[in-house]
Amino acid sequence: MIELVVMDVAGTTVEDPDGVGGCLKVALTAHDVPWEHDAVNAIMGIPKPVAIRELLKQFKTNGDEPSTEEVQSIFLDFRKRMIAYYEETPDIREIPGASAAFKEMRSKGIKIALDTGFDRAVLDAVLRRVGWENDVLDTTVASDEVSRGRPFPDLVFLAMERTGVADVKKVAKVGDTPSDLQEGTAAGCALVVGVCEGTHTAEQLARHPHTHLIPSIAQLPALLDEVKL
Repeated sequence: MIELVVMDVAGTTVEDPDGVGGCLKVALTAHDVPWEHDAVNAIMGIPKPVAIRELLKQFKTNGDEPSTEEVQSIFLDFRKRMIAYYEETPDIREIPGASAAFKEMRSKGIKIALDTGFDRAVLDAVLRRVGWENDVLDTTVASDEVSRGRPFPDLVFLAMERTGVADVKKVAKVGDTPSDLQEGTAAGCALVVGVCEGTHTAEQLARHPHTHLIPSIAQLPALLDEVKL
């Protein structure tokens, strides 16, 4: 039986009409960094300072390492825009069926965690906005709380530590980006589930390691009922 489900936030459990990508593009433009949509989409899910560094190398420094100061300046601009976005944009809400899925899984003894490429300040803004601060989740983990974010497995391992789950073969990782699938695979999770209504299509996610693809987080409890470990 799965004992812990670790789910992504934006695009997986929280509706995000390209808010992350949009805020990142605006921050890049404000700092005179050119960008391409596919390149920005490709780094969704990974810690944003890492993502910004990679985009600078690709579009500004011709492969050379950008300065720490420039990366930090763009990141702080992005974070400010993201917090304002999650506090003010009227489109922010949970993915339909997310809270019901959490409740159903927890009723069966499964612990629920959220993990994210956001830092804690942005994650807390999201949690406040959708009302998931108290008694809805067992834990949340942010990218600035581990030494390595996605696609490394550290976020999964921290969620396990915080929920008291010792066996990674009792863990499911769920998300809408390739970095989510890579994270779950790197951790050795029993289930690595792609959600196909976020940043990437089923066809795009199918190119990356996974055990299952589902249309929405609302289908996750049924999948867990069907899977035999």
